[in-house]
Amino acid sequence: MSDRKTKLAPLPSVNFVPERDAAFTPILECRGLGINFGGLSAVNDFNLAIGRTEIAGLIGPNGAGKTTVFNLLTKVYQPTKGAILLNGVDTFDKTSVQISKMGIARTFQNIRLFANLSVEDNVKIGLHNQIKYSEISGLLRLPSYWKQERKARERARQLLSIFDMQDLAESKAGSLPYGAQRRLEIVRALAAKPSLLLLDEPAAGMNPSETAELMDNIVKIRDVFQIAIFLIEHDMRLVMGICEGICVVNFGNIIAKGTPDEIRGNPEVIEAYLGKGFVGGSESRKY
Repeated sequence: MSDRKTKLAPLPSVNFVPERDAAFTPILECRGLGINFGGLSAVNDFNLAIGRTEIAGLIGPNGAGKTTVFNLLTKVYQPTKGAILLNGVDTFDKTSVQISKMGIARTFQNIRLFANLSVEDNVKIGLHNQIKYSEISGLLRLPSYWKQERKARERARQLLSIFDMQDLAESKAGSLPYGAQRRLEIVRALAAKPSLLLLDEPAAGMNPSETAELMDNIVKIRDVFQIAIFLIEHDMRLVMGICEGICVVNFGNIIAKGTPDEIRGNPEVIEAYLGKGFVGGSESRKY
């Protein structure tokens, strides 16, 4: 698990990243980000940076705007105002496909697997940007096709081994237990070789043992792939246990940013989200 005493270093803007990442351009920086739906401001003046190897958390009550932020980052929605910089590059007018190629991959609150395909094939779909054979080669099953297919199969098995799922490669994705489907979705996202992985409630539906294993694996993914991870989660044990920087939103506005210790003791956060019973550390509860 992460060092829960990680220090955050200020950037020239209003944002912070871990000290070890401070000398590098943040993998993600949001500046004054916002979106309106009609007359409703769903996200307003959202400012956040994520360091290149940071595990960061986004928390808040249901309906606070968390998934909307993820949809803005991946261009499911186009912002009404503000800027999103990915590795220092403005993503203005980029499409979801272009954002994926720029290095963002995500999972979803509701699992979106191809249930009738095998576990391995689901991962291979995530490798689409890396498969290099022509349509003719694929149609005629030329040697170049089989060479790329073999590479894709080997890579899919390697990625599945992160979660010890390689023995399930031939199983149908839809036949897996709920927790395993969640893990498969993370593996498929990793197949795209992201520099920033967005996880939308990755522990949803998991029991405490599965959640503890997931925490270890999230840290392992960050360390092995040297990428940043930004997660939405309601399980405070997970958030406080592995996140270095935490952003708290309520009604589309940021009400606090800081380390787990700073967030845990923030009166406004306690009132809006954690609850008075959280003081003293009931981190195993889900909110």
